[in-house]
Parts: sequence; C-alpha cells; structure tokens
Amino acid sequence: MDNILEIQNVTVYRGRTRVFENLSLAIPLGCHAVILGPNGAGKSTLLQLLSRELYPVAQAGSSVRVFGKEDWNVWELRSRLGIVSDDLQTSYSGNAAGRDVILSGLYSSIGVWPNQSFDSADRDHAQEIMERLGVADLARKPFGAMSTGERRRFLLGRALISDPEALVLDEPTGGLDLKAVFQYLGIVRELMRAGKTVILVTHHIHEIPPEMDRVLLLKEGKVVADGAKESLLTSNTLSFLFGIPIQLLRANGFYQAVPVEVTRRPVPS
Repeated sequence: MDNILEIQNVTVYRGRTRVFENLSLAIPLGCHAVILGPNGAGKSTLLQLLSRELYPVAQAGSSVRVFGKEDWNVWELRSRLGIVSDDLQTSYSGNAAGRDVILSGLYSSIGVWPNQSFDSADRDHAQEIMERLGVADLARKPFGAMSTGERRRFLLGRALISDPEALVLDEPTGGLDLKAVFQYLGIVRELMRAGKTVILVTHHIHEIPPEMDRVLLLKEGKVVADGAKESLLTSNTLSFLFGIPIQLLRANGFYQAVPVEVTRRPVPS
C-alpha cells in the first residue's frame, strides 16, 4: 500500500528551536490515523512538513516523501491532499462569498482572482458540495459574517472540490458549540465511510471518530507510541501523554477524557 506520508530520520528547526530530531513515521493511504499530542508536541510542524511549507535539515539518510515523492509542485500536491487548518481560516478574506471559498480550492488560492476561470461544471460541483455539507443557502454569504461552524464547512468544501486522495484535518472542531461539533464530525464520518482517507491532527480526544484505525502519540517532538486505536487509547497512555491523571471514557465508539479525582488532605486547623 502506498504511503501518504513517509518520514525518515528528519531533524527540523523552527527558528532556533529544534522541534524534531531523527523523527521517523509512515502513514499509508487508506489508513485513517489520528496524530494526538499536547500543545508543543510538534503537531503544527508536522503539518507544515506534510504541506511542504517547511523542510528538514539536509542530511544523509533523511527524507520526507508525500505520496512516494520527495519533490513536489506545491500546487499539484494540494490537489491530491486536502488540508483544513486554523491557519487557513485565519488567513482567508472575510469578504469572500461562500461559493468562492469552495471554488478557490481548484487553484489552491486564498479567494478567487480575475485571472482564474471556472466553467459550469466547476460551479455545479461547488453547488453539489455545498448541498452535501448543508451550506447551500449560504453560497452568497461573506465568509467573515459566518459562524465558526459555517466557516469550517466551507473550508472543508474547499478541500473537497479537487477530490483529493486524503484529507488532513487540524483540530477541526475547536471553537464549535456542541451541536456544530456533532454535525461536523457526522460529515467527516460520512466521508470516511465513502472511502476518503482522513488524517486527524489534534489534542481533543472527543474529535476522534469511531472509524479511526490508528493512533500516533506525539510528545516533545517524538512519536512515543504508534499502533491500533483500541490498544493506545487508554487512561494510562493518555495520562502519560498529557502529564496529568486521566480517566478515559468510551460511549458509542467515541472517547472522552475526564480528570481523576484526587483526595485532598484536610487542612490543619
């Protein structure tokens, strides 16, 4: 099976800070994987390696391959790999209409521009995606006037319009209320069941859909565990990962973390 991502012995710096040293991992196409870790673990840096926005230190035996290739035209890569991130949402123009947000995915651009052309098939495809995501009535609404949940759906539609082989979702439900969380995760689960490979990058346990196969635990720039979801999503492993006693609960295939109650000693009077 081909790998979406294959990293071999890479060392990566952001500024003067070394984020990864001799990091290795591989994620095959068709395997739904979650990269789980606390803030500062290196998740954002890993995303930038995947999108080719960041490159490792050049050294013998070190490589980053996406879909089996080291050298990519970034625009071509983005048509095969759909990435939805908070950075993308922040950088998007607030005046862009919803339909234009989706159409811009055909050029991997932020907004649509006069030199870009879209035919009737493109517009019909954008309409189909909006209907699938439940936002067709917002086609003309400015991006800046949308709720956070509406924006996330349009950015997902932007990623889907090129029919990528895989989707990478960066903490997709952050900032959403409970209804919007359930709606968004429902859409993601439908895409997974339809055959779209999904890589989830998060520190939110509740975002992990039941369809996820594999978990990679990332801590302080290292993959500290990598394996089947059932074996790694436990109270003990998550307590180690986040550095705090955690009790993991499971219901309907989803997980939630709650704090372990610590008995307090009475204060002497």
